[in-house]
Amino acid sequence: MEVLVSRAHARTRARTRKAVVLTAGAVFAAPLAFAAPAQGADQAAGTGAYSVTPLRFNVRAGERSCTVDADLYRPAGVDAGHPAPAVLATNGFGGSKSDGSTDAIGKALASRGYVALVYSGLGFGKTGCLISLDDPDIDGQAAARLLDFLGGTQAADDGTRADFVTLDAPGDPRVGMIGGSYGGAVQLATAATDSRLDALVPLITWNDLAYSLAPNNADRATPGVFKWQWANGFYLMGEGQPLLVPSLDPSRFNSLRCLHFVTDACDTIRLLNSGSYPEAATDRMLAYARSVSPVSYLDRVKAPTLFVQGQSDSLFNLNEARRSYDQLSRRGVDTRMIWQSWGHSGGQRPGELDLAQGNLEESYVGRRVLGWFDRYLRDDRAADLGPAFAYFRDWQTGYGTADQVPALSQRLYLSGDGKLVDNRAKVARGSRSYANWLVPTSHSESSLAGMIGLPDPQPYDLAGTYLGWRSAPLTAPADLVGAPRATLKVDSPRTERVQGSGDAADKLVLFAKLYDVAPDGTRTLVNRLVAPVRVPDVSRPFTVELPAIVHRYETGHRLEFVVAASDTAYLGNRGIRPVTVTSAPESTGTLELPLVQGRVE
Repeated sequence: MEVLVSRAHARTRARTRKAVVLTAGAVFAAPLAFAAPAQGADQAAGTGAYSVTPLRFNVRAGERSCTVDADLYRPAGVDAGHPAPAVLATNGFGGSKSDGSTDAIGKALASRGYVALVYSGLGFGKTGCLISLDDPDIDGQAAARLLDFLGGTQAADDGTRADFVTLDAPGDPRVGMIGGSYGGAVQLATAATDSRLDALVPLITWNDLAYSLAPNNADRATPGVFKWQWANGFYLMGEGQPLLVPSLDPSRFNSLRCLHFVTDACDTIRLLNSGSYPEAATDRMLAYARSVSPVSYLDRVKAPTLFVQGQSDSLFNLNEARRSYDQLSRRGVDTRMIWQSWGHSGGQRPGELDLAQGNLEESYVGRRVLGWFDRYLRDDRAADLGPAFAYFRDWQTGYGTADQVPALSQRLYLSGDGKLVDNRAKVARGSRSYANWLVPTSHSESSLAGMIGLPDPQPYDLAGTYLGWRSAPLTAPADLVGAPRATLKVDSPRTERVQGSGDAADKLVLFAKLYDVAPDGTRTLVNRLVAPVRVPDVSRPFTVELPAIVHRYETGHRLEFVVAASDTAYLGNRGIRPVTVTSAPESTGTLELPLVQGRVE
């Protein structure tokens, strides 16, 4: 049944819908795309009416067939004689087409004259099939079926046809995609499967799931450090879908050992939780995780892409978007990147994109999204695509912009007396040691706390279980934009004896991070981000890429580089592993910083 949504009607429904969102609206799912919208906010701003038509589509997705549940948002006045470009969107993990964070996309775009087709992703809401982690051969194939509908070559299950979408050629709709997190990666999976997509806007999504769930910031060929809180939270959410959304649809059931995911996904989470990583098994795990990740198929994506990634995000950090951005831009695809304030870990700031306020035109990111679609879907040559790179900064009004991500610009040295110095000649000779306990002794975050609004203790490191190197107080502000890089050499005889066992769990695990230390000694772990490392070989130096940040270190503050033995959000070392770090002017660890202003002395 088609329902006409007028401005007045939308405003009337807003209060009721907002209450539902706040009390029961998928506390896990909502932050994975956008903040929950106040329904009708866009109409109240003076934009147009639209109709909403529920539709169902039978699709082939890998080896299964199932039904996709969708809503078609059609602007008033759009018909075969007056067609409009379209935008396809789907939910974040655990959501559906109907949650406040997903249907907001349809409302916002339809009220601005775009046809919007918003659907529940495979395995979520009332859509069938298993959860297959945005596999291009499954999720991408299913989304291509929806492009057939928008292109007018296929009807929905009830016979509805879309003869009102702008076409580039028969069967080729003018269409973009937008969505966050799980609804972000599926855009790239679809574009790798079907070249008809004309513009993409993936927000806060991944490049490589192997890095996302078990990051190794020193060597991606070596299995990383299991991010157990994030991974198990999403696993339980996925396996619980048949209970959260009761259904007798057999396409949603796999087996008693793996209820609702594809089997490879369950095998991956079981291996990571086991704490034992034999070479053959981990090779299979890494191969699978990367096969369903953009890192493995971006070479097939041709659609112009605007990446929007969150600075406050320990699930999919800024490095993920940077890698996807680099992969596409190297091939000449029009690619831009924005580092906004908020991500899976929270971080919403006043003036940032927030569909709850209907502020597309009023927020920097919102204007960039509209400009991207206006240029590539409406062929508006006057639309502003914006700079190649932009970043939110909390110390100054407006976004910073650049032609490229800032390069590493200053090298610091780790001195044996615990100082972080700017000249090799200042390095003092000395050795310092730490050892882990059998329980975590450092805390960065409780991973799901920021996403569901729970309090989280401040980061800490217990004495004797970490090493820190502090700079002198800054004489002027220093602005860091990008990913710092450390080169380290550690001694761990106990690890060296067993690291060649064939089980990656016998290799040394450590955590690198960067604090801001105020004049009163208060330490701030910027966005609570750490760089987990499973050291490939403790007998050799190794390089660590820390998570990218955007941060101003104020005058009088110090930088502190820390190497810690453990972290509460990750699985750690197998057994006790004492570690020693030795410094000398001729041979010591280094820390390189991408500074856009200021210097550390």
